[in-house]
Amino acid sequence: MKDMIPNRKEKGFTLIELVMVIVILGILAAFALPRFADLGGDAEEAALRGAQGAVKSASGIAHSAWLANGQGGTVTLEGANITMVNGYPAADSGDATGGTDGAVGIVEAAQLSADDFTLDYTADDNELEVSSDNCSFTYTQATQDGNGNNVPPVISAVTCP
Repeated sequence: MKDMIPNRKEKGFTLIELVMVIVILGILAAFALPRFADLGGDAEEAALRGAQGAVKSASGIAHSAWLANGQGGTVTLEGANITMVNGYPAADSGDATGGTDGAVGIVEAAQLSADDFTLDYTADDNELEVSSDNCSFTYTQATQDGNGNNVPPVISAVTCP
């Protein structure tokens, strides 16, 4: 009966070959998985770094507008009146409706949202902390030195545990 099908060759993989391929794929997966396991933390840090960049840019743009407009108490950026303290946006006014004069601070100037970040203002230090679940940075309002010169605000580095 073997002679009925001349020159027939079996094609396919043996069981040993299939097992070896599965083992190799398992080893590759074991090395690759830890690299992609904590992408959420990286994304959170990147979002906060973006917010930090927005705060730095908004502070510089508001300061430039303040200088160009004759150094008043507020500047207008994209229709919002920004409260200026020592030539830079105030840290305390994160309410988009503004205070009694309708002015707002660095939160509105940088277009940060309380839906995206936790915004905590400390009045004693004139400091705004912008944070997400595990990462944060602070904006410390501009001051004056002993000679009456304006000192720019301090924007800390993003810290994540």
